[in-house]
Amino acid sequence: MLTDEHLEMIKNLRLIDDIFFSVFFDNNAKDTEYVLRIILDKPDLKVLEVQPQKTLENLFGRSVRFDVFATDDNGKLYNVEVQRADAGALPTRARYNSAMLDYHTAKKREKFSELPDTFVIFITENDVLKGGEPIYHIDRVIKETGTNFNDGTHIIYVNGSYKGSGTALLDLIHDFFCTNPSDMRHKQLAERAHFEKTNRGEMEKLGNFSDELEQRGELKGRREGEKKN
Repeated sequence: MLTDEHLEMIKNLRLIDDIFFSVFFDNNAKDTEYVLRIILDKPDLKVLEVQPQKTLENLFGRSVRFDVFATDDNGKLYNVEVQRADAGALPTRARYNSAMLDYHTAKKREKFSELPDTFVIFITENDVLKGGEPIYHIDRVIKETGTNFNDGTHIIYVNGSYKGSGTALLDLIHDFFCTNPSDMRHKQLAERAHFEKTNRGEMEKLGNFSDELEQRGELKGRREGEKKN
């Protein structure tokens, strides 16, 4: 049941908030594809499947839950995370997420050359890497030659604190911080955001997800982490 507290929360949610992000992209290949095309600058990218809050188990250590996990028509894998707290987007966190993608996709007797390319993408509230850029692309490079190592692993940070307009990426960054869908610059995302915030069934999903996070103690921990940054 939706309470007044739920309704106020939903009104103020933005795509940078993982509650809204996860429900917004739940089995939503169309909009996931739209966002990835902008971030990767690949207008022909085709997303086949999207899973929110996907958990990858590690029998020997720490498991991980991805905000969004997607695959494209070439078999490439995408882990997309929204992070408001800097501590949630440490380079070592990106490294671990990348390793877990490989750990769960490598099959017995499969050639290493057949491993799919993987992309770990952090959309952050702050400029975590502190370079003043709207986007950062991290790939392994051979220091002595300056050439790409070409191991198929890619890490990308989108800097949510970067202000600007005039490009699809800058407009996307802007849209991730809008509470009112009418203020969003990408029409496709604005229409979806309006649906999520006005459709009763979707609103109940948002309320239930919020309650679930509260019960797991995760929402409180995230709020405390955000206050420290």
